[in-house]
Amino acid sequence: MFSFREVLSAIQSYRKAHQFIMQHQLWKWILIPGIIYCLLFFAGFYFVWGYSGDFVEYFTRLLHITEWVQELESSWVSFLFLLVAFSVRIIFVFWYFSYFKYLFLILASPVFSYLSEKTEAILERREFPFSWSQLAQDIIRGIKMSFRNIIYQTGAILVLLVVSFIPIVGWITPMIGFFIESYFYGCSMMDYSCERHRLSMKESIQFIRQHRGMAIGNGMVFYLFMLIPILGWMLAPSYAVIAATIDLQNKRLM
Repeated sequence: MFSFREVLSAIQSYRKAHQFIMQHQLWKWILIPGIIYCLLFFAGFYFVWGYSGDFVEYFTRLLHITEWVQELESSWVSFLFLLVAFSVRIIFVFWYFSYFKYLFLILASPVFSYLSEKTEAILERREFPFSWSQLAQDIIRGIKMSFRNIIYQTGAILVLLVVSFIPIVGWITPMIGFFIESYFYGCSMMDYSCERHRLSMKESIQFIRQHRGMAIGNGMVFYLFMLIPILGWMLAPSYAVIAATIDLQNKRLM
């Protein structure tokens, strides 16, 4: 289980993050990654939508479904066929939307690592010495953590997909899926601070599991932010990193 107090604390940290950003004028570290995120997202969406259509067309021709539908000459069958084809493309888009966040976390890991470090440096009123070798280690660590979260999240979602076919029990699987995604997103945000305090990846995962409420709370707001087109996409990643850093700093000082 998880602590609701930690969930609430993580959610409230977003308000503190906003005040922190306003006070210390960190907007360039918010807007630049945000703009890059939007540009990459739309470029990726264009290719995913286009190639998913090509995939559906290739698959239906391979199985001779298109010819079968044409031979039936039924408007209802044609409509259902188009509906299924559209649904498959939407599923591709949902998968893309889910995993693009991790792809961006990998690409932007140097920025988010620096942003987390800068946040803690301001909070503690001290400077962290810059090191190119440390930055490279941070990037590699961020990539490993993101891939680890992708694998675990995918496994959990596939299990939930099977469970969703069970009557009554399956009704709550969307909510469980939301919490699972939130946890893994929050896990990625918290790891920047854990790594800076010299926790190994294994130790970081263990620490986050002990405080999974913080990860879930951080990831929940991040997830909901991402549902807001453009503005949410621009603000969510950087806000989540700063909020996680502030929340962990408060936890460490308690």
